[in-house]
Amino acid sequence: MHRVNLNPISFNQQVFEHASFGIVLISPDGLVLTVNPAFERIFGYTQQEIDGTRFGDLSHPDEEIKTLHDIRELMGPANLEIQLEKRYIKKNGDVLWGWLSVKLFTDDSGNPLYYIAQIIDISKQKESEQKLQETVERYTSLKKYNHDAVISFGLDGRIINGNSMAEKLTGYTIETELIGMELANLIGQSNVDRILAKALYDSTIEQGIDTLVTKDGETVEVITSIAPIFVNRKNIGFYLICKDISEQKRLLLAKEAAESTNKAKSEFLAMMSHEIRTPMNGVIGMTDILLETTNLDDEQRSYLEVIRKSGDTLLNIINDILDLTKIEAGRVELQEETFDLRECIKECFSIVSPRADLKRLELSCTINHDVPDYVYGDVERLKQVLLNLLGNAVKFTPEGSVSVKASLSKEDPSVLAFTVSDTGIGIDPGRLAEIFEPFAQIDNFMTRKHEGTGLGLAISSKIVTMMGGKIYAESDGESGSSFTFTIPLKVMAKPQAQESRDDQTMRQGNILLAEDNPINQLVMTKMLEKWGHRVTPVLNGQEVIEAVRGGHYDLIFMDLHMPVLNGLEAARAIKEEHGENSPRIIAVTANALKGDREKCLAAGMDEYVSKPVQREAILQLLNRYLN
Repeated sequence: MHRVNLNPISFNQQVFEHASFGIVLISPDGLVLTVNPAFERIFGYTQQEIDGTRFGDLSHPDEEIKTLHDIRELMGPANLEIQLEKRYIKKNGDVLWGWLSVKLFTDDSGNPLYYIAQIIDISKQKESEQKLQETVERYTSLKKYNHDAVISFGLDGRIINGNSMAEKLTGYTIETELIGMELANLIGQSNVDRILAKALYDSTIEQGIDTLVTKDGETVEVITSIAPIFVNRKNIGFYLICKDISEQKRLLLAKEAAESTNKAKSEFLAMMSHEIRTPMNGVIGMTDILLETTNLDDEQRSYLEVIRKSGDTLLNIINDILDLTKIEAGRVELQEETFDLRECIKECFSIVSPRADLKRLELSCTINHDVPDYVYGDVERLKQVLLNLLGNAVKFTPEGSVSVKASLSKEDPSVLAFTVSDTGIGIDPGRLAEIFEPFAQIDNFMTRKHEGTGLGLAISSKIVTMMGGKIYAESDGESGSSFTFTIPLKVMAKPQAQESRDDQTMRQGNILLAEDNPINQLVMTKMLEKWGHRVTPVLNGQEVIEAVRGGHYDLIFMDLHMPVLNGLEAARAIKEEHGENSPRIIAVTANALKGDREKCLAAGMDEYVSKPVQREAILQLLNRYLN
């Protein structure tokens, strides 16, 4: 141990031994000479462990002032006693905050003899300060970054402070205008008086403060909260917290307007569907009846074929426009079931093959071996997409081939991919994204050679998106094009075959026809009578109810839109009155929107068919219910 001669005036042995703070004697070169018991207790080192070590080694590694040399630099030429807060590392590794006081003692010539350092443990104090600082910072951050305006005010009704949102909401600057202002300027004197008088015990006060006046005199709608400020358990003021709901009100109004527009759009769509399909039913239906007449010469038959073809073309255009509008209005939903994928593709080929044969195009289909036979999805919507793509491929391919490939995606085996390729006129690569927009045409409108509305790809894109997939096109603009779309693969087991029954000849039925449109009534009557059925036409739902009461009917073909009593109300009344003895009721309507079929079934109807009615659809229903 190093020995030094201590000045008895400067070094009191009794103080050294019994002081509550740590005292350490340090040599001029920074070595610990001796420490008192309090130092041992504070740092955890014994006298023997600390003797001869460097005082600077006790410092925390992150401290800027570590060594005795650093301390000496702070003392300067005058050898001033210095005091500072410092962090140390105790023997057990804990951090110690200490208040350090260091004094240098010299001989008569001014040469250093030793340093005496006193260290007071202020760790608990620093911990309290740190917690307080964290609380202040949390409060400041909460106030500063709060999305609501926060304004503090005293019991005199004057504003103490506010956050940036208060400045933004009111239009006043915090430092020069808001601080010291009467709060009444913002919310009115009566509201301020009520807060100061009752807010401590009445939480309903804030509910009456729903507006705030800005610097520009504008009134802003707000939701208000009030919180008291307590210091030493004494109420010194309040916080006024205001949320601007003007934007929410605007968004709500916009939402209501959008919903109203969407409702009007849906109602218009339903009306257009009814008004357009109803006369089309007459055109196509009467054409079918005339074509079945035996005494037509070739010229008359050719004229009727032109009418029928034109009617079909017009109906396709109408269906495309209504289909796109229904999808955009959210009036379409998927009808998913288990189906035979290969049979689905085969049916699509059977539809386009006559047109392909006329152009001598080669049709081919490749289905990879890992593609399952049966999948779960909306088979009709899948057919719609495939037929759109196949129809376009045949239309825009003067010679060569059209092919379909079905495979599992290489990137994700849970995705089923379909690619329709052709050797046709191709598509300008710069227009590959544009062609999926409504009314886009592959060839120029003024010079185009092909019919169509330009809606098929737009409808296909929206259907694929509804099914959770994607669609895109590829082409170099010269040697044909290919369209690929994906859908999530939902594999299902093969459905159990229904028990077969012996074929039975359709019996003659007694049919009640509820239809107020005279043309459609004539079309349906003639169609059913040509198949040998007895038909009783009525004009409204009330007549339907009375007819069922007075006679026996096997089937009722029921229009939905009729005077006096509509088809839905008539169906409900018949089911309630006759129960299981009711005739089978089939809805025949020009509506073809999402939810229409469900409404019919909920009213007690047995099936639903849309106008223009197809002969095949009517025959299928007659075979089902009259066998």
